[in-house]
Amino acid sequence: MSLKSKGELTSRSVVSQKWTFLLCLGCFCAGMLFTNRYVYQIFIHILKGCCLWDLINWVVYGFGLVVSIFHKVVRHDSKDIFGEVFKTHNAIQTLDKTISNLEMELAAARAAQESILSGSPLSEDLKKTESSGKRRYLMVVGINTAFSSRKRRDSVRATWMLQGEKRKRLEEEKGIIMRFVIGHSATSGGILDRAIEAEDRKHGDFMRLVIPVYHVFLLLLTLYLLHICSDHVEGYLELSAKTKIYFATAVSLWDADFYVKVDDDVHVNIATLGQTLVRHRSKPRVYIGCMKSGPVLNQKGVRYHEPEYWKFGEAGNRYFRHATGQLYAISKDLAAYISINQHVLHKYANEDVSLGSWFIGLDVEHIDDRRLCCGTPPDCEWKAQAGNICVASFDWTCSGICRSADRIKEVHRRCGEGENALWSATF
Repeated sequence: MSLKSKGELTSRSVVSQKWTFLLCLGCFCAGMLFTNRYVYQIFIHILKGCCLWDLINWVVYGFGLVVSIFHKVVRHDSKDIFGEVFKTHNAIQTLDKTISNLEMELAAARAAQESILSGSPLSEDLKKTESSGKRRYLMVVGINTAFSSRKRRDSVRATWMLQGEKRKRLEEEKGIIMRFVIGHSATSGGILDRAIEAEDRKHGDFMRLVIPVYHVFLLLLTLYLLHICSDHVEGYLELSAKTKIYFATAVSLWDADFYVKVDDDVHVNIATLGQTLVRHRSKPRVYIGCMKSGPVLNQKGVRYHEPEYWKFGEAGNRYFRHATGQLYAISKDLAAYISINQHVLHKYANEDVSLGSWFIGLDVEHIDDRRLCCGTPPDCEWKAQAGNICVASFDWTCSGICRSADRIKEVHRRCGEGENALWSATF
């Protein structure tokens, strides 16, 4: 190569380096003029092709970011920033509500899907729900019972639980559903199950529970639900599972404002219960009951022993606040939440503790109403005479009415609100 050629190449190389430097400097200056971070990032990508990128990369990015923030402050654009944040927050809330509504609709369709997949006929309650559209009820009252509690059920039927045409009228006019809640025996189809089936044919006031085990797949905004059903087996140590399945089943059968769980050895004034709940009708996530925080019992062999006591800290600690198990009510959103997430909700030894734990971390309002845990006469009788009628009455020593099958009629006579109070009540 001649000396002249080498000189021309050197000259062109110098010019190229000069133009490269000027181009990078121009990009640097342009970046300072842009306050939008996303537009500015485009220029950064352009600069990546420059020979000086390794030297000015962090300088340009950092300086441009400082200039962007400085311009925002000088121009008093903070209101615009917060305005955008507020709009984004509202959009997220709207999307969350939409997803929640879709999940509740999915929960409401579960019973039908279970019946189709299992090949069993639809229940009468579900047929009624489908044929009449989305009828909105005030409350569903699930009365927790066991195979050995026939006398208790008969005493409840003879006192505060209406029967026959009156119960149907209560559903139609007042929007109140009442059912005894029970699962199946360990030997499905055995004598215990046949006895319940015969009792149900006579009174028609049972809700039989099954456990839905399912997986939900999301594909292009389409929800596919697969169900494998197995029977819920009755047992004292299975009360947490029974409570979970009760709410999941009830919310799939009936669209109600509230879902109530009560034991079959508790006396309830239904009209007073309804009037108590309607006060909280506008609250989407409400948990109503007699709130307590008892000790965590780690001694084996004692009643209410908690095998997982170590999760609650050192020995002698107390539980978080939760409603006592004799009677409590939750709003529809919470019942739907249990139904949707039942496969991941942990079960503790005590069902009232389990329910309270499912709401930890959620935006739930706890309502502590002591009228839901009055004592038996003379306690509830004195309160009724003072015009403060109790919602529920029981004995703390027995976790229900002691000898309830024999004594509930006396409690009803002395503390009951009267049937006229129910028909004249407006909810």
